Amino acid sequence: MNRTVPKVTFKTRVRNEALGGPNPFEWKDLTSDEIFADSNVVVFSLPGAYTPTCSTSHLPRYEELHDEFVAQGVDKIVCISVNDAFVMYQWGKSQQADKVFLLPDGNGEFTRKMGMLVDKSNLGFGMRSWRYSMYVEKGEIKQTFAEDGYDDNCPIDPFEVSDADTMLNYLKQR
Repeated sequence: MNRTVPKVTFKTRVRNEALGGPNPFEWKDLTSDEIFADSNVVVFSLPGAYTPTCSTSHLPRYEELHDEFVAQGVDKIVCISVNDAFVMYQWGKSQQADKVFLLPDGNGEFTRKMGMLVDKSNLGFGMRSWRYSMYVEKGEIKQTFAEDGYDDNCPIDPFEVSDADTMLNYLKQR
């Protein structure tokens, strides 16, 4: 059964050179409709910026395979994390990520409405996203790959099906 992406407003920061100075950024609200309504989007969500698997495997592989996703009709790749806009921006810079759009879900609203908000207090993280990926066509979720073991304070961090290669294989076989 297909469903649509949750309707939320993300709090993002965008560069505005007219502001000048060392921090030329301003707040910009970005709605789910603006991101998803007219596009084919691959989304992957992860527990947190700067965390080991997210930084060494999850984000870099989506970044590496970007052009192959575009060849499959994908308009954009979006990485969602329950982190604020400042953290997501700095993480993107440190990762040299310029093809994947890093979308902050600072309040966890989108993640909660997706049914993927999980308590990771056992790691000192608080509420975060469970690892998953999905393919969305014009706002409609066509496929989701969620890691097994979804549970609060899960002692492991599975990373088997939300990876870039699984999503790319799905897109090639559809």
